[in-house]
Amino acid sequence: MTKKIVKVKVPATTANLGAGFDTFGLALTLYNEFEVEEADGVFIESYPENKFLKNPENNLFIKVVKYLCEAEGKKFHGAKLKQTVNIPVARGLGSSATAIVAGILTGFAVHKKPLTDEEFFKVAYLFEPHPDNLLPAWKGGFITALKTEDKTYYSKIDFPQELKAVVVIPDFELSTELARSVLPKEIPLKDAVFNIQRASLFIRALQEKRFDLLKVAMEDRLHQPYRKSLIPNFDKVIQYAYDSGAVGASLSGAGSTMLALALDDFDKIGQAMVSAFSEAGINAKYLVLDVDTEGAKVEIVEK
Repeated sequence: MTKKIVKVKVPATTANLGAGFDTFGLALTLYNEFEVEEADGVFIESYPENKFLKNPENNLFIKVVKYLCEAEGKKFHGAKLKQTVNIPVARGLGSSATAIVAGILTGFAVHKKPLTDEEFFKVAYLFEPHPDNLLPAWKGGFITALKTEDKTYYSKIDFPQELKAVVVIPDFELSTELARSVLPKEIPLKDAVFNIQRASLFIRALQEKRFDLLKVAMEDRLHQPYRKSLIPNFDKVIQYAYDSGAVGASLSGAGSTMLALALDDFDKIGQAMVSAFSEAGINAKYLVLDVDTEGAKVEIVEK
């Protein structure tokens, strides 16, 4: 009897990119991988070893697959999962979105159902309500998205290939819940206008390759001024990025990772941002990543 193994590879994402709060999302060439087959009982291998993810009650991928199985009117007997985690958890790089996307793709592949936007969002939003993370993880590339009560609207926009992302990952987690808890319920009109102007400029700067505009276009008054108290030496990390040649810099998602966009001097920028964290007593590492344009990939193997 042949066994089917489903393999899914999903890219990391960085959201917001400064002014595009809860709107902009970008897929990056860093991946979580999921390899799963049916089993009696749940067996989880995590690389590197992660006790939290090995508990089925905590594992988002297993939760999504179980939900989809039961939604088909079938009993979930279990799964054998091998999960390779290259995207650090709770760092603003979309680790949870990779598990949700992989779970959805696995469920629809197993049940041989076409995956429409409507079906994707109906399931995904049960686990995470942020299309700016979910969409680039699924579709790849640079996406601008909005969610209404009954529909999600989005557009995939060409992102200049010459721009690379320098992501600086500090050695501490920052939950999305905590990062959202510091945001005000209301903001001044002038701050809303400030962000609308810059988010609009950001899109046009990409289209025209006016990289000199990105520094001002990635300024923000909606979330970073409130969240930076959670990130030691936040302002200095940004300043060191620009001093070393970055054309844009911001918090990645809800943090704690920091993002710089650059055309060259990638290692110099990464090292400078790491040193800014080091001055605050925080260990950090940096990665130089390209934009992933293809999104999640699923493969079914029989053995």
